[in-house]
Amino acid sequence: MKLTVFNGSPRGKKSNTAILLEHFLKGFMETEGNSYELEYIVNNKDVGELVEMFKDANNVILAFPLYTGCMSGIVKSFVESLKPLYGKQDNPSVGFMVQGGFPEAYQSRFVERYLEKLAKRLNCQYLGCIVKGGIEGIQGKPQFMTQKFFYYFYELGKVYGKSGKFDEEMLKNLAKPEHLSVLGRLFYKFARLTGMANIHWNKQLKENKAFEKRFDRPFT
Repeated sequence: MKLTVFNGSPRGKKSNTAILLEHFLKGFMETEGNSYELEYIVNNKDVGELVEMFKDANNVILAFPLYTGCMSGIVKSFVESLKPLYGKQDNPSVGFMVQGGFPEAYQSRFVERYLEKLAKRLNCQYLGCIVKGGIEGIQGKPQFMTQKFFYYFYELGKVYGKSGKFDEEMLKNLAKPEHLSVLGRLFYKFARLTGMANIHWNKQLKENKAFEKRFDRPFT
């Protein structure tokens, strides 16, 4: 099987999306004869070239992080550039991978519905959507905290490499929790009230010299 993979993270090769794809593709390559081409959307200024890659592919996976309930601008731009392919008969099968910092899978379900509708508009066989929350910060987590869901991504890739489909039961297990438990909601409320929830984000803002602008409202 030949697979074309688009990584839509603005962080490119240093992204959490890249890490998850690495495990998925490792499983995918377990099947003899499989091959893939990986393209980072953020590094490609020629949108026409990306559209041609999509058009010429047999199987596509588009992976990206959830950004405030939706996709990043570069992914939206890429998706809109596919409009000339809408309804064509020879478009590839397409699956998606959406990861985010929110721990609940529910946060990604709205964009998942959009992606399913997108596949139908493109007349593509829709393979499904891999959803995983709680991913922000995984690069700094110890192995025991990540090995379980890394294994799920590997196994999903392995099954996909053999069958050309996502395993529905594995998708459900990987996505958990769908909603936070009562205890989980109380913890996050406590973290928000004490400022613990902002530690990571404040660190990011300071590193990018944007901490003093965190309450700016440029569109009002």
